[in-house]
Amino acid sequence: MKFTIKSEKPAAVKAGCVVLGIYERRKLSEAASQFDKTTRGLLTSLLKAGDMDGKCGQTVLLHHPRGADCERVLLVGCGKKNEFSDKRYRDALASAADAINRSGASDALSYLPGLEIKGRDTYWKVRQLVEVSIAALYKPDELKSIKDKTSRPLRRVAVNVDSSDTEIAHKALNDGQAIAAGIQLARTLGDLPGNICTPTYLAEQARTLGAGYKQIEVSVLDEAAMEKLGMGALLSVARGSEEPARLITLEYRGDSKDTKPVVLVGKGVTFDSGGISIKPSPAMDEMKYDMCGAASVLGTLKACAEMKLPLNVVGVIPATENLPSGNASKPGDIVTSLSGQTIEVLNTDAEGRLILCDALSYSEKFDPAVVVDIATLTGACVIALGSHAAGLLSNDDKLAEALLSAGTTAADRAWHMPLWGEYQQQLDSNFADMANIGGREAGTITAACFLSRFAGDYHWAHLDIAGVAWKQGKEKGATGRPVALLTQFLLDRCGNDR
Repeated sequence: MKFTIKSEKPAAVKAGCVVLGIYERRKLSEAASQFDKTTRGLLTSLLKAGDMDGKCGQTVLLHHPRGADCERVLLVGCGKKNEFSDKRYRDALASAADAINRSGASDALSYLPGLEIKGRDTYWKVRQLVEVSIAALYKPDELKSIKDKTSRPLRRVAVNVDSSDTEIAHKALNDGQAIAAGIQLARTLGDLPGNICTPTYLAEQARTLGAGYKQIEVSVLDEAAMEKLGMGALLSVARGSEEPARLITLEYRGDSKDTKPVVLVGKGVTFDSGGISIKPSPAMDEMKYDMCGAASVLGTLKACAEMKLPLNVVGVIPATENLPSGNASKPGDIVTSLSGQTIEVLNTDAEGRLILCDALSYSEKFDPAVVVDIATLTGACVIALGSHAAGLLSNDDKLAEALLSAGTTAADRAWHMPLWGEYQQQLDSNFADMANIGGREAGTITAACFLSRFAGDYHWAHLDIAGVAWKQGKEKGATGRPVALLTQFLLDRCGNDR
């Protein structure tokens, strides 16, 4: 989809569709009011007739409006004006994109970024329009033999802004398209089934990414190389599968070699049966999404390269399957991690922390400024936070605050949870340095406590994305979260250098 910037009066635009906002109780936005005056009260008459009230998410499409040069006008409900918020703006954008795409219009001009949102500027509103519009039109139909094709899909979207804001709006378009491309890559990988998206496939996708951007260098370790390094925790998870594990590293260089990188570690369990501690069969197909942490790292690196961010970023992806077999790890087994610490595996379905702990230890070689790991780690996080926020735990409050702020800006929120020392004792083992689970209580926190034991020498944060990485039910599919949060975090670290 192509995006452009314009500064024109709404009724004078020659476009397939003009998009205007309507507030609840039939109140016209500023652009809608201008359109109404030029068309001699067309919108006022329509609203008085009861065609829409302006509630959030409502849409009404008019064909060939009299007195206007456009083929269609789409009215989008925005809710009460004094309650118009980030979320309602994004909801209005999604409703508009879907309605335009179904209308048959191949191009549109949106006036929605002209709506006022407290604390949000033109850059934010334009970037959100791009990201939300592309996300709204995403379809996970890559493997369907008969695709659901729109007869005339939406191809071009112009965004109307004040003429004084055109420069910043163009920057927002470019950034929004880069982030949307990263989100779409993460969603596409997440939605692929486990028989296609294997650890080897993830490694191939990383190499493809590296081939497309000269700033990215990719390396992949096989099981023999990991065995030589001593990655006993990661390899213990891979033992039950015939698919070989891989440790994938992507190095993005946008700054001098002397600048310490941000390291992103993404959990890449391409299918998680639970191993010997096998999961219940209902919804087990969704365990193909257990590699969404890895997908988000690849998506974030793509966004970085597209924007040519002036910083160094390393992506580390431990990739494996977790399956039961005669070779699989058993409850009670003890394994030795890359750090030398021993782990009693009480539950083989707590495998994510086993592959992440070796990846966290491996990350020390890059002398990182900070390390952030991203993982669909615990069902407890879903119970605690639902599908609205990722769980955030960290050994550095400033790092946690930066991630929280990035999530709020990007509309991809996280929630800070405690990482107090009192929880550590739940991981005590009579037979090893630690157990890999800490009991029923505080499952998200004890999982992070486990990981913290392998991140003691650097600034580290953990994002548990089990509740946000994919949607269930009728709209089942990957969300691409937290690519937007991570990319905003990196943008914030660049400051005024771009």
